[in-house]
Amino acid sequence: MAATDRLASAPPTRWVRSGARTSRPLHSLEPHRRPPQMAWVARRSPLTHRRSSPNNPHPWYPTPCLHLSHTSGQLHIDFQRGTNCGYGPLGMELRKNILEQWWNSVIGSRAEVFGISTLHTSKDRTTERDGQLRVVDTENLRQIFSQRELSKDQLIQKLQLLIQNGASVRTGLLQGALEQYVSSLELVNRKLPFGLAETGLCFQPSGGPGSPDEVTQSSLVWFCSPRTSSQWLDYWARHRLQWWRKFALGPSDFSCSDITEEELAGRASRGVKIVYNFPWGPEALETLLSRGDAELLQTHKGARNKLQCRDGRKSVVPYAISVTGNIERGLLAYLYNSLQQVKKVDSKQRLQQRKVLKLHPILSPVKVALDMGRGATVELRLVCESLLQEFLEGGVSAWPGYLETMPTSMEQLNTKYDEMGVLFTVVISDNTLESGLLQVRSRDTTINETMHISEVKNFLARYIYAAQNI
Repeated sequence: MAATDRLASAPPTRWVRSGARTSRPLHSLEPHRRPPQMAWVARRSPLTHRRSSPNNPHPWYPTPCLHLSHTSGQLHIDFQRGTNCGYGPLGMELRKNILEQWWNSVIGSRAEVFGISTLHTSKDRTTERDGQLRVVDTENLRQIFSQRELSKDQLIQKLQLLIQNGASVRTGLLQGALEQYVSSLELVNRKLPFGLAETGLCFQPSGGPGSPDEVTQSSLVWFCSPRTSSQWLDYWARHRLQWWRKFALGPSDFSCSDITEEELAGRASRGVKIVYNFPWGPEALETLLSRGDAELLQTHKGARNKLQCRDGRKSVVPYAISVTGNIERGLLAYLYNSLQQVKKVDSKQRLQQRKVLKLHPILSPVKVALDMGRGATVELRLVCESLLQEFLEGGVSAWPGYLETMPTSMEQLNTKYDEMGVLFTVVISDNTLESGLLQVRSRDTTINETMHISEVKNFLARYIYAAQNI
């Protein structure tokens, strides 16, 4: 029943690295932008390698990467360069929103880009790559070490065979796209250019003992003619930079730069990276490489005939341009870019600072929070529940603040929701039961506006739509 109607009535495994030695009205609908003067404080913690803990003190976050402190007024960082991030409920929602927007941008940008999904592991034992990881059954490992009659050479031989027979774990998404290339040719009638896109979890060598680093990657592999590969690299570099800046509060913090020959280290003839200027220095969010045809030929064992595509009247083996992103690092960049410390004067003329996470409306994990004011608790809760259901059915993510049992002032609630990045706070009160009017507060303007309950859902939908299409 609508709110308006209610008012009317597995076995253990071990990781082995292969190859290693053993003040505007709400209805203005304008998107947020960074004010000319923005003050915030950041402190860098040691970038130590730590695993996430189940005891997450803040609902936000990729523990232990970022923590919004309620006492120090600072933004604390402790992350391993965009890897091994665990997420709380809101962090997971933010990650999902970023991935969804990446996918819509890449797949929806051109008709020739297609999505794929490849396996996390492979039994292929013929291709050995640098930094390859394999999974080994611990029980088989114990059995080998229990055979005390084996000589040193025999022991090494058995261990090497065990590792060789273990499934390899993907360290990136490039190889999967290269393997899918031939089966995708008929889909495009062997005509260039076209691309294959994928997102997923990858495992990379940690450079030390223990489990490998976990990274959520985004990948586009664009197959094009050798003669136009440089132009396509420039095209995708512009496309990706515009995308990162689209959702940024401060777009100038995102930039694009060429990769030096030393950094390329023979991997590609040319490269570009999209970087974010963190407090400790720039970090790459996406890397674009013009890789030539060598890796494609290697993957398909030099079978040029089955790899050739039409480029006008010619048949050529295409060049591959890879666009590889680190979603965890991108998420962290948006958090840094969005966090503000805003000064304000309270009712007693005291200067205070409030932390506001001004994430773009499309990325914000929670669009609206529902809370109750003074009044008949049972009736107000029923109205909140109905309105919440309307929001969820309309695809608007909502936070059930009315379920909070501890007494909390509106000022405390606003502080909490600002730190969570909630766009709007809707307060249901006795006045709502009598006239259908409620209070809507904006995160970005802090203005409270009176609105009829029947208008709230459409208002939010229009706001989000306007933000998405700018």
